[in-house]
Amino acid sequence: MSHNEKTLKSEYFFKGYVIKLRKDNVLLENNTEATREVVEHPGGVAVLPLTDDNEVIFVKQFRYPYMKEILELPAGKLDGKGEDPFLCGKRELKEEVGATSDNYTPLGMLYPSPGFCDEIIHLYLAQDLSYGSQNLDEDEFLDVIKIPFDKAYEMVINNEIEDAKTQIAILKAKHILEK
Repeated sequence: MSHNEKTLKSEYFFKGYVIKLRKDNVLLENNTEATREVVEHPGGVAVLPLTDDNEVIFVKQFRYPYMKEILELPAGKLDGKGEDPFLCGKRELKEEVGATSDNYTPLGMLYPSPGFCDEIIHLYLAQDLSYGSQNLDEDEFLDVIKIPFDKAYEMVINNEIEDAKTQIAILKAKHILEK
């Protein structure tokens, strides 16, 4: 059985730099009306850089919503819904850790919070890395940290890495790398 909701009316009540917020009135399949609040986001990308020594390169940065530093993979927001996620991932890897690669493996995509947000995050594994200098945005402050892949995997299992995109990328990469 297929389920669906029909949008009757949409109203934006915030349009910011990163997100837009709207309220929709919808018709449910039982012919009753309901309200849906939606966060529109252009989407993002995360790259799992794996060194020749089998280390994952992480970034550690302060994340305001949680009021603490978070260990996560290099990642960034798409410059609009039309930007190619792969090119965005390459850009973010270079900007945040100063690395480039010609060996990328797609790890799929995920919906981080489908109950209220339309964000899609695309995931990639980058290997055979070359290194240069970072090119951080002027409002970006982070530390680059290398952790052995097996240790990073254990950190995911032990909930020491809380970021969802990072957890999923590590789990998917483990599956691919063990084949």
